[in-house]
Amino acid sequence: MRVAMYYNNRDIRVEEMPVPPIGPGELLIRVQASGICGSDVMEWYRIHKAPLVLGHEIAGEVVAVGAGVERYHEGDRVSVAHHVPCNTCYYCLNDHHTVCDTLRQTNFDPGGFAEYLRLPAINVDRGVYRLPDEVSYEEGTFTEPLACILRGQRIARIQPGQTVLVIGSGISGLLHLELARALGAGRLIATDVAEYRLEAARRFGAEAVIHAKEDVSAGVREVNNGRLADRVLVCTGAKSAITQALQSVERGGTVLFFAPTDPDVTIPISVNDLFFRNDITLTTSYAGSPADYTTAVELIRARRVRVHEMITHRLSLAETAMGFQLVAGAQDSIKVIIEPQR
Repeated sequence: MRVAMYYNNRDIRVEEMPVPPIGPGELLIRVQASGICGSDVMEWYRIHKAPLVLGHEIAGEVVAVGAGVERYHEGDRVSVAHHVPCNTCYYCLNDHHTVCDTLRQTNFDPGGFAEYLRLPAINVDRGVYRLPDEVSYEEGTFTEPLACILRGQRIARIQPGQTVLVIGSGISGLLHLELARALGAGRLIATDVAEYRLEAARRFGAEAVIHAKEDVSAGVREVNNGRLADRVLVCTGAKSAITQALQSVERGGTVLFFAPTDPDVTIPISVNDLFFRNDITLTTSYAGSPADYTTAVELIRARRVRVHEMITHRLSLAETAMGFQLVAGAQDSIKVIIEPQR
């Protein structure tokens, strides 16, 4: 089978690998669509593992079923989770599935930028989500990223009527806007450095947009009756974005750090100003829980979150390198989908 082998962001080669054989409890998936995630192009995070096949936002068709698998059959249309929790440890039982040790040890074989992948038995047991007939394969690739968004907004405790500021209007920021809109948030405000993405933010629910080079906190006050934002969702790892977030959150509000920074980034924090005097909550979110995946599929099916309109590029496996450059450039693309069967 063909795979897109990652060496670095500028060196991705189409190579041949054997179709992985499956064992008891496993599934073989023919990958129909695989989204490029922003984390795929975080070179500092990926390069030490290269060469490898990336891709974790996938949807496809079950083409072979291992012995003992009864819930799934050849021909099933599915989205699958690459990381799955044990569901029984201290962390899982306290609703912290995404810090479970098992979750960090599970993955696809080899990855979503391939014609086929083997789904290990543990993933089959707790990480397969059937796609309704109304949901296309390319829409199904949004199951994993939307699950991450769901968990983030649950942790941030977004409530109807709140003013929400989204800093960074890439795919994560736009999904946050869409979900906040669907859940009844009040005023939605978005920032970015690219006009292309600011326009996208308008289309996906932002009542107001602010160029990130401007005074963001002043812009928020201007459009929000003199108040700052109740919830600030930081969807970019830029250090300046973190500073803007801390300056733009209202007293009693919450800042969710949704995107990782480069590994050497640190920020000074005034304990008195943020916490003691203003009762600000700082929190983070990583990945999604099994329940979030299930909810994500339903939101996509019901068109409560518009994902189809976010797809700007559909590329073949041979064009994966181009896709990585589009995503890494963070300019004139929103969601880039690789279709390995083309």
